[in-house]
Amino acid sequence: MGIESMRKLKPLLHLLLPLCVHWIAEEMTVSVLVDVTTSALCPGQSTCSEAIYINGVQQTIVGIFKMIVLPILGQLADEYGRKPLLLITVSTTIIPFGLLTINKSREFVYAYYVLRTISFIISQGSIFCISVAYAADVVEENSRAGVFSWITGLFSASHVLGNVLARFLPVGYIFQACLLIFVPVYMSVFLAETVTPKTEENRSSTLKSNVLKIVQERYNSMRYAANLVTSSPTLKCISLVSFFYELGMSGISSVLLYYLKSAFGFNKNQFSELLMMVGVGSIVSQIVVLPLINPLFGEKVILCMALLSSIAYAMLYGLAWAPWVPYLSASFGVIYILVKPSTYAVISKGALSADQGKAQGFVAGVQAIASLLSPIVMSPLTTWFLSRDAPFNCKGFSILCASLCMVVALCYASTLKVEAPRERAFDENAENIEAPLLT
Repeated sequence: MGIESMRKLKPLLHLLLPLCVHWIAEEMTVSVLVDVTTSALCPGQSTCSEAIYINGVQQTIVGIFKMIVLPILGQLADEYGRKPLLLITVSTTIIPFGLLTINKSREFVYAYYVLRTISFIISQGSIFCISVAYAADVVEENSRAGVFSWITGLFSASHVLGNVLARFLPVGYIFQACLLIFVPVYMSVFLAETVTPKTEENRSSTLKSNVLKIVQERYNSMRYAANLVTSSPTLKCISLVSFFYELGMSGISSVLLYYLKSAFGFNKNQFSELLMMVGVGSIVSQIVVLPLINPLFGEKVILCMALLSSIAYAMLYGLAWAPWVPYLSASFGVIYILVKPSTYAVISKGALSADQGKAQGFVAGVQAIASLLSPIVMSPLTTWFLSRDAPFNCKGFSILCASLCMVVALCYASTLKVEAPRERAFDENAENIEAPLLT
């Protein structure tokens, strides 16, 4: 099954190659950013509450706009093609990292946060959603789970390579925009379109009528996407699972590295080791294990198993009593990483071919709501329990609270029924989506 899935990746070569380069370039900066931002904003200190709050504010702002932007990008990918939307989303990271290449002073770090926030609004989540919709255009339904696992496995492999480079390269070589520039250039030359773009009519219309028409189309399309998800028990349930999982996991991700730096004095080397450890195991679990066990157990069982692992992951981090415990906790990432491909497969099975972008985009929008809400609680709670004013000695208390969200997600996942989509029961209006070009 794994070899068969690999063969079916051939039509996706010109999509996955540049995406891997993009993911490597981004991941190289993750473990280094904590040290860079802490050094710029709180020189000589191991804990930087300002950096934690800025990250929380950034995540909140991104969450607010992603609620609107992600579903719209999914709709536009269905209407005007996957390729132009991919080109836009992968290009947004070039300028923010280019700034840190020039200078890492306080002013440039602030400018980086502003531009990176805009970049996150456009690209975070949308790249994966549009890529999954692209894959669904060229892969048969019964093979999608295996192919999605390969895609997420390559994502993990890219992260491992990015962390290896971050571990051994000097900081000056990490913030380079060359790899990020390569990605849109390669896609523009080699990537084939899979959707017939929507044709424009009445080009002689006035500006006012065109603006009103665009607003009406977006409203109709968003209403259709909402009806699509709420009328499907499968999509409705997986949306709730995604919401609570993202509510907990995004909160943990936003504060975890700062928590480890404050609690155990970790630096970029330990961060890279943790991320590499998760990444290496994730490659095996997604590329080899998931394609083998999915036909035997199905997406629901795998999803529940992965959610259970995410609960253990969060609780061990929250209760970490020694520097080796985070390494034990990170080992559960090998299993909980399967939440993503399982979710993509469930959404893909629950939507028609012409609605893949809308369904993936809508669920991504639900996740964005969760990522908006989580830092509102996680940032002040983490700062409080890392300070001397904590009511009791439990530096990872906020992470323990986040684990409760994964428990709720597991409860909803246990009630999930993966059903094939019904034919369209309502008019989409203003939509004229063609079948995929590549079959």
